[in-house]
Amino acid sequence: MPSTTSTLGALVLLVAASAAQAAPFMIVGNDEKAGFDAAGKSVVNATGNDTVLIVDLAKPEDPKIVAILPLENSIVGPPTNLAISPNGAIALVANSITVVQENGANKAVPTDKLYVIDMKANPPKLIDTLQLPKQPSGLSFSPKGDMALVANRADGSISVLKIEGTKVVLTGNVPVAPGVSHVVFTPDGKRALATRSPDNKIAVLDIDGDKVTYNKLDIPTALFPYNVVVTPNGKLALTADNGGGGSSDGSMDMVSVIDLEGPHPHTAYRINVGDAPEGLAMSPKGTIAVAVNVDGSNFPGQWFHHKTGSVTVLKIDGKKVTAVGTVPVGTFPEAAVFSPDGRYIYVGNFIDKDFSILRVDGTQVIDTGKRFKVPGHPASARMGPG
Repeated sequence: MPSTTSTLGALVLLVAASAAQAAPFMIVGNDEKAGFDAAGKSVVNATGNDTVLIVDLAKPEDPKIVAILPLENSIVGPPTNLAISPNGAIALVANSITVVQENGANKAVPTDKLYVIDMKANPPKLIDTLQLPKQPSGLSFSPKGDMALVANRADGSISVLKIEGTKVVLTGNVPVAPGVSHVVFTPDGKRALATRSPDNKIAVLDIDGDKVTYNKLDIPTALFPYNVVVTPNGKLALTADNGGGGSSDGSMDMVSVIDLEGPHPHTAYRINVGDAPEGLAMSPKGTIAVAVNVDGSNFPGQWFHHKTGSVTVLKIDGKKVTAVGTVPVGTFPEAAVFSPDGRYIYVGNFIDKDFSILRVDGTQVIDTGKRFKVPGHPASARMGPG
C-alpha cells in the first residue's frame, strides 16, 4: 500500500474526475491501521495510509471509484461513521481512532476529528475539519439534511451539527452515556435513537427544531446493541446486538425488533442471527433488512472460525420480522448498504479488500458472484441519495 500523504494525493488525480453529477454515490472508509497476522491476532499499524472513497454506482454491478481522499478513519465502532447528506451536497466522515507511538510501539487511542467533504466539487474534496468530543463514531443526517448527529463513544455524548449548504457548525453536545456508538433519526425527524451499547439499551432523543433533548427514555435490547436502523414508515427499529463478546457461538447475537408506535416504544421480540452482527442495513422499500455477521471469519484457528462471514436476510411484513435466509459473503464483513432503489446490496469485506455485490428479488437476496475490489480495507460504508 502507498505510505505517504503525497502518494495518496496523487491517487486523487488519477481517478476519474467526472463525479460532480453522477449518481448514486457510495462513500467508503478504508482503515489501514487495524490489521491481523496469519494467526488472526490483531496488530496496530502506523497511521497515514487510510483513505475515503467516493464510488459511482450508476452501473450497479460495475462500480467505479471517482475519488480517493487521504483521510483517517477507523474500523473501531459500527461501520456507520460516515454518511452523505440527503441532497448529496456534502459528506461527513468521523475519525474515532488514531495511532501514536508509546514506548516504541504503535498504540491505538481515541481522537476527535470530523471531516466535511464537498460532494459537488469535481472531484469531491475535503473542505473543513471539526473537532468533536472524544471518539466520534456512528452518525446520521436528519431527513431534511439541516442537522446531523454524531455519537461520541469515549465521551458518552451526542454532538449536534447545524448544516447550511456546505457549512457545518457544532452547536452543542448532549450527554447520554459512556459507550454510545451510533445514532439515527426517525423518518419524521422528531426523534433519534442512540445505541447505549454497554448498557444494552437504546436512548430516545426528542428533536424540536434545532433543539435535541435526552429525557432519559431508554428501550432495553439484547446484549450490546451496536447498530440501529428504522423502517421508512417509522413504525419499527431494528438493532444489531452483537453480544459484546459474551459468546463465540452466536447464541447471544440477535436483532431486537422495537415497536416505535404509541407513547411507550418497546422491544417487541428478538431474532437470532449469525455471530457478531455489526453491519445492519434497511431497504429503502422497507420490505427487508440485512444483518452482517462476522461469524469468526477474522479468527483463523479458533473453534468458532468460519471461512467467510454472512448476511442474515430479515423479511418485514407490517410489524412482523422474520429471518428468511442467509447469504455467505467475504472475510470479516462489516458495512452493508442498499442501493437507493433497493435492488442491490453492497457488503464490505474488510480482510478481502472488496465488496460482495448482492441482488434483491422481492424478499430474496442472491449473490451475483461479482466482487468490487477497493484499494484498502473497507471498514465502513453508507449510500447517498439516488
